[in-house]
Amino acid sequence: MTTSTSVLITGASTGIGAIYAERFARRGHDLVLVARDKVRLDALATRLHQEYGVNVDVLPADLTKSDDLATVEARLRDDERIGTLINNAGIAQSGSFIEQSSAQVAQLIALNVTALARLAHAVAPRFVQAGKGAIINLGSVVGLAPEYQMSVYGATKAFVLFLSQGLHQELSPKGIYVQAVLPAGTYTELWDRAGIDISAYPELMKVDALVDAALVGFDRRELVTIPPLQDAKHWDALDAARQTLLADLNQAQVAERYQATV
Repeated sequence: MTTSTSVLITGASTGIGAIYAERFARRGHDLVLVARDKVRLDALATRLHQEYGVNVDVLPADLTKSDDLATVEARLRDDERIGTLINNAGIAQSGSFIEQSSAQVAQLIALNVTALARLAHAVAPRFVQAGKGAIINLGSVVGLAPEYQMSVYGATKAFVLFLSQGLHQELSPKGIYVQAVLPAGTYTELWDRAGIDISAYPELMKVDALVDAALVGFDRRELVTIPPLQDAKHWDALDAARQTLLADLNQAQVAERYQATV
């Protein structure tokens, strides 16, 4: 028997999205799986239905294409059974900023930023009207680390974190839970698709371990879940430092160090 809400997952055909699908199916949730690869989606949907008895709808879509994105937006607006959105779809690009083409940069932003924001925007009004719902946004620790020299990718993931924190401020008083999940390097197909060779990288995290940790954070209703961070006090200190900085702002007065001297 399934629960009363279903879960829509983007990038669900493989990797993190597919494991999220399996875990929520195990919990008894019906699913709506979104990705470009219909063959893989169909195979996953069949397996999950057989193993867990849940209903699984397949919604093939390329979220960088306006018509496909609009179709998923409409499903989120209109399907009152969907109680959780998992914004997992995303890509990376190899090469430095000046080596990437303008088309690559645009595609990266279209999927990692535009699609994610529009899907959250499509479902949020319905969640607010119902007084409940959850949005999980997959970011990355790269969004905290310009030193990693993945400038556009990192910027998109910084956007995901900020958007999640902002939505938490706006939507949590209305009963909506928003979680940002920040993985580090994880064994997924993202690397191959981006043309990035990870053979010389330190050991990465397994997808199952990442999703299971993220779900611990989900069940605890954490705002930001960082599975590879070994000491949570470091995130707490960073957030506290941000709050201290904000308290030191005086928008009516230039700081003394910038005041001209005669």
